[in-house]
Parts: sequence; C-alpha cells; structure tokens
Amino acid sequence: MKKWSFIVLLYGCLSSCALAGTEARKTIDFNFDWQFHLGEVEGAFIPDNAEGVEWERVRLPHDWSVDLPYSQEKSASSTGFKAGGIGWYRKTFSLSQSDMSKAMWFEFDGIYNNAEIWINGHFAGRRPSGYSSFAIDLSAHALAGKNMVTVKVNRTAFNDARWYTGSGIYRDVRLVKANQNHIEHWGVQVLTPKVSADKASVSVRAELALTDLALSGINEAKEFNSSNLYLDVQILDPDGKRVAASKTKLKQGQATVINSELQLQRPQLWTLEQPTLYTAKVALRSKLGVVDSTETQFGVRSLAFDPDQGFFLNGKSTEFKGVNLHHDAGAVGAAVPKEIWRYRLEKLQSVGVNALRLAHNPHSTDLLDLADEMGFLIIAEMFDDWLRPKDKSVVFLSDNAGKGDAVKSYTEHFPQWAERDLSDLIRRDFNHPSVIMWSIGNEIEWTYPYYNASQQWDGDKKDYHGKNPPVYDPARVRKEFDNNKGQEVDHLARTAKYLANIVKKLDVSRPVTAGMVTPSVNFVSGYADALDVAGFNYRSQEYDAAHEMYPDKPIYGSENWGTWPEWKAAKDRAFVPGIFIWTGFAYKGEAGPWPRKGLEISLFDYAGNKTPRGHQFEGFWVDEPKVYLATIDAAESEFQFNKQEGWVFTERAHPIEQMQWLRAWEWYDVDDSWNYQSQQDVIVHVYSNTEQSELLLNGISLGKQSISDDNNRILFWQLPFTAGELKVVGYNDGQPVAEYALHTHQTIASIELTSTKKQMQADQYDVAHVHVRLVDKNGNTVLNHDDSVSFSVSGPGTLLAVDNGWENSVQDERADNILPHQGRALAIIQSTDVAGDITLRVATQGAEPVFITLNSSN
Repeated sequence: MKKWSFIVLLYGCLSSCALAGTEARKTIDFNFDWQFHLGEVEGAFIPDNAEGVEWERVRLPHDWSVDLPYSQEKSASSTGFKAGGIGWYRKTFSLSQSDMSKAMWFEFDGIYNNAEIWINGHFAGRRPSGYSSFAIDLSAHALAGKNMVTVKVNRTAFNDARWYTGSGIYRDVRLVKANQNHIEHWGVQVLTPKVSADKASVSVRAELALTDLALSGINEAKEFNSSNLYLDVQILDPDGKRVAASKTKLKQGQATVINSELQLQRPQLWTLEQPTLYTAKVALRSKLGVVDSTETQFGVRSLAFDPDQGFFLNGKSTEFKGVNLHHDAGAVGAAVPKEIWRYRLEKLQSVGVNALRLAHNPHSTDLLDLADEMGFLIIAEMFDDWLRPKDKSVVFLSDNAGKGDAVKSYTEHFPQWAERDLSDLIRRDFNHPSVIMWSIGNEIEWTYPYYNASQQWDGDKKDYHGKNPPVYDPARVRKEFDNNKGQEVDHLARTAKYLANIVKKLDVSRPVTAGMVTPSVNFVSGYADALDVAGFNYRSQEYDAAHEMYPDKPIYGSENWGTWPEWKAAKDRAFVPGIFIWTGFAYKGEAGPWPRKGLEISLFDYAGNKTPRGHQFEGFWVDEPKVYLATIDAAESEFQFNKQEGWVFTERAHPIEQMQWLRAWEWYDVDDSWNYQSQQDVIVHVYSNTEQSELLLNGISLGKQSISDDNNRILFWQLPFTAGELKVVGYNDGQPVAEYALHTHQTIASIELTSTKKQMQADQYDVAHVHVRLVDKNGNTVLNHDDSVSFSVSGPGTLLAVDNGWENSVQDERADNILPHQGRALAIIQSTDVAGDITLRVATQGAEPVFITLNSSN
C-alpha cells in the first residue's frame, strides 16, 4: 500500500511538473542571432534554400533604412531621404519533444511593413501595417529539433508615409510557450470603474483558450478539462503585497471569458505627480498546479471630460501641457531602445510636459510602459489615412510630387485590415493607465476636398491660420457642404462612425477622439458625432465659436504651434484643457529640400539639446523662475524696431515659395551666441516667466522690462556688440530669482563630456547618452568649430550611434565621427552582456583627447 501511495504521489508530481511546471508560461527574448539580407531572394522561406546568399548577422530591433546613407536616389523628402527595399530575416531555433504539446506563438511588436512570415517553409501569416503588434501561431508548423522562422519585409514603396518610417523588424520579438489551456494573447483587461480616496473597484476580464486535451493525446487530459480549472486573481500593491484576491471555479462548457470583481481599500491613485502602479496576477489553475499565469500592471485612476470645465484626472482639473511625438528617435531611426525613450521623456518632463499625442500611429510599448511609470497622459492614435492617401513629397515638403508605386500605402489595405489593426491597438494598450483617449485619425479631411471647400468666412478672405474663426452657423455650413459634395457619398463621416463603433465594442472607459482641421464642417457632416472629444488641429481661433454653437462637445488642442498665443488660448478658457505642440522632439522626414532631412521645430533637437522654443515653454509650464536669452544679427531679424510702432514683425521669405507656410511652425533664427563683429547691431531675445527682466552687458545694466503678452511674450533689446558677458536677470517682487548668461567664446581648448549615466546594466539593451561640448579656455562653448569629433569605444560596450542634433546634417549616424553643430555632439553607448568598464575616447583637432568610463554590471 505504501509502495502504491508513493507511486501515485510521484506520478502526481511528474504530471504537475510536466503540465503546470514551475513556470507554466515561458516568454523568451527572441531578438538575438537573426540573419538578414537586403534584397530579393527567391524561395528564401524554404529552409536551406538560400545558403548561397550572403546573410548579415543582426540583432533586433533592426531598422535597415537608418543604416543606409542619406541619398536623393530612390528616396524622398517625405520619408527623410532614406531608401526602403525588400529585406529578408531568418532565424533557426530548437524545440524539444515536450514543446510539441504546447501552445506556442511569436509576438512581433512591429514590422515595417507588408510583413510575411513562414515557419519551416510553411506560410504562417502576414501583416500589411507597419505599426501593428501581432502574434503568429507557431504550434501548427513546429518540429521537435531544428526549426526556422523567416520574415519577408516589403518596403519597396519608399515614399509611403509623410514622415520617416524605418524598415524591417524594428521592434521586439518574443517566443511564448504555454500549456494548451492558457490565457489568450492580450487576454487580460483591467478596469477601475469606481475610484475614490477610500476604495476602488477593480474589474479583471480574462479571456481563456480552453482546449479538449483528450483530442491531443495528452494522458492527463481529464485533469485539465474546464470543470477542473479555476481562475485565481491577485492584486499586488507597489511593494508586492497582496491587497485583494478572487477565485472563480470554471464550469463544464463555461464561456472562455471570466470576469472578476475585486475591491481595494484606501487605494494609492495613479497621478501625474505619483504614478503608482499595481499588478494584477492572473493564474489559471488545476488541482495539479498552475496551468498558466500572467502579470499585468495597471493604475487606479478615473478620468472625465466636461464640455465646460475641461479634463479631470481623479476628480482633479488637469491641464494638458502636451506635445506630439513621432515614433523615430533621431540617429537610431525607428529601432529605439527603451532607455532612449526614457532619456527623451525625462527631457520633456524637465520642461513641464505631462501629455503626449502619439502621432499618427501605434507606438512602442516601451514608451507606454515608461509613460505609466513616469506619469504622462497619452493619446493613442491609429491612423493618418483611411480610404484615401495623403499627398507625398519628393524634393521638398508639400511639393506633392510623389507618384506611382513609390507612394503605395496602407490605404490599399484599410478596408480589409482597419478593424483588425484598430482592435489590436486597443487590446494591446488597454491596461496602460496613461492612455486617456483613443484617436481614430489625423486630419483625414484633407483627403476629402469638399470638406475644406465648405469652410466659410464672413468677409473677403479665408483665414485658416489667423484670428478669425470660420462661420459656425449649421444651416449655412450645411448648404455649402451639400453644394460642394454634390452626389458623392460622404465616406469620411461613415468611416468615422465605423471606427468609433470598433473602439466602443472593446472599451467604453475612454473617449474616442481625432485631430480635426475643418471642425466647423465636421460638426455638420456627422464626423464630429462619432467623436466623444473633438481635437482641434491648428484651430485655436475657433475654440469660442465651436463651444458657443456646440456647448455639449468637449474640445481640446490636439495639434498646435509652439507659441505663446496657442498656449494662452487654452489657458484662458476653462473648457479647453490644453494643447499638444507640434512637436516635442525633432523628427526625420516631412523634410526637404536636400539636405534638410527632417524638421527641428520642437522643444528638443534630435540629440536632446533644448531649443529656444524649449526654453520658452519651460517658462510657461514649470513654476520655477526662468530666464533665457538668444541673439541674432539685427540685419537678419524678423523683428525690427521703429519709434512709431515699436517692435514690428515681418515674416522672412522662404527660398521656395511653396514652403512659405512652414514659417508658421519654425522658430525665429536666433542663436545661443554672443560672438559678432565689434559694434555690429544685435537684437537680443529674452524669454522669461518673471515679473521683470534686466539685461546686463559686462555688468552694466541696459534696463529692465516687464513681461507682457506682446510679440509672442518675447522681450527685446537692441545693442552694438561688445565682447564679454551678456546676462539677463529675472526679478519677482523686486528680488533677483533667476539668471542666464552668454559669453564671447575663443578658440577650442578642451572637450567636455557629460554622460546621462555612469552605471549601466550588462543586458545588451541599456544605453548611455554622452554629450560632447567643445569649450575654450574659459569653459565657453565654441560654436564655430568645423573639424569632426571622433569616437572610439573599448571594453564591453558598443557605439550605437552619433548625432549633432542638426536638421541639415546628412552625415552617417552609424559612423565613429561627426561634425559638431554649435559646438556639440552626442555619442550613444550600448552595453553588451559582459560586465566591466566601458571607456569612450573622444578627440578633435585643437584639443587633447578625453576619456569617460562607464561601469557595466550584471
């Protein structure tokens, strides 16, 4: 009897280990040891069929376009003068015999674009969208022993977007192994429908894959039918302490969706100031142990929009101090390590940014995880085009010269794939507390000309970007709209409602929005009816008219110029909760003419250097006293002084007349410099949030001025240049509270290095940003040094990329040298899996080489 008891006990242990195991689900980092070939390969998806082809070993994420040279051949200004093409990826891997009874799938976070996937030569799936995350089933074609996964990426349409997209498997890949009974991919959704300081309700929805294991020949199938399973949900606080739990017994034939309701006492709320995160640990169990389990972070928070009072987070009125972001990150292109996103978000947070509109497509989950952790509000956006494509540029922005196969884009796939892609965005990002709205589109009206033609102004001149709003009388607008549309079916409004319904099927906890450019027409056509919250792109002059005519519709600035009037228009109106500046960081594409690779119209340039606009908005959005100054040759300034009118602005002419409209986005041509010819007339810009500002030249006061709303809230002085120190001092209540100074620089004497971190993780992912500043003997930045800065790395690290932050630099960012811009350069260092000291050597002509050492540890 004892012998049989022992055997039964042993059998139970073995069964538990075999099916449940100590790790019921295994998620494997699948980023390493891939092979890549740029160019077409016939039959590359067949194992051992392309051995004569030259394959390059790469690690993912991988963006092959960023590795190619900037060029005007087979490229376009829209996409940043980088080529596309066809790329093949493949990887061999091994599976055990026990894996054959598993459910297995690959998780691809993003492949740009038109991806096709084969497993062991069998076609396994495709995804046209370059931004969607998706899963590919492995089980059906898996073999015990050696296996091969092959991915074809077809981006021969190199001018398929209005910005830089990147090419290839540019986000993470994972291999997941689970039991046949398991929690579905993106199968856990967490909501906090009722939130107060005393308690919060937590709803956990789990979608299960329940399989009849008897059909698969698993001996222990009887132990794993649905009547022997239950779902265990635990809520862990930020310290890992269990604060709530539930257990649901599955019934025979029960539906595969289980809803669990839990209560939290005295919850720690997710706020911008303290973004507390809880963990929902969901486990599918049997009497043999854990069958499958997942962990999902979430935040306890409530959100609400009021058409009169704006946005409320946890019942607290909250302003959007927002920026738009594209998905690339300068020198690394679209393959962005998480720590680069952290660096960029820290920069944005330092100037007061608290909200991000992810333009105009799904972004990296790394960025969303950081937004949860750091405290940002997110607008998650899906589409820039629907059924009709927008024009693409070839030589310069807005030449609209893109034609033929080069501009084929997602619009060709929209009818078939829009529902799947939008649904997957919501399923993937549902649990991020940072996400507060789903945006179904951006400026779609431009692809329906009768929308733009239907805007009307009282008077002789249309005023798209001025102070006068268009007509908002519904009867007048409807008549004009019907006349312009004629007999055409308005697919725009129909599509908006179709997309909004897709969102509502999956999530009623967040509003649907879109970035609109013709809101006066959209309210009449039915487009705005599909939106819970209306986003206004560059239409701040319409806030009052829209609110008066449609008082029940919440509105906000979804895309705005980075100027004081744009911020003031929201700040002065309780019903407008804030704005989203275009943009937070400089981005590639939407560019030209050569060599302008992108647009630096942002708070930070490509390398993360704060721009003059960034300094000004820091004064608007951060409470601490702030002053900053910049200068320009008076003869080149758009601001000129005359005694009759004071300071008068005259917009400079653009060399290409068709691009003159871009001036509305660009900043003034000022420099962080105090180097001119003796007695040369110079105009000084001062940006300040203090009551008064005083300018001093070599200690001599040039007078004080008080802050005002005039001239984009800039204070001006004009003076002849004298070498030395130019300083501004800010005063509140008559007391000095802030200062900023420029100094005349001499020739280079040394190199100054500053790293964002000295300690790195030896995990092959961590990065450090090492900023280079070229200085004279007095420590002043030398702005005109024109010799390259060279970099070399020794120890367990790699030089991932170099940058100088300049939009007109088309140098190789994967090289080991770069020309500095305004005395600055950047090296991005990435760790390996080996611990030790990483030493970076930096050299340039006229100064002794310098070194900085970073420690990498496990």
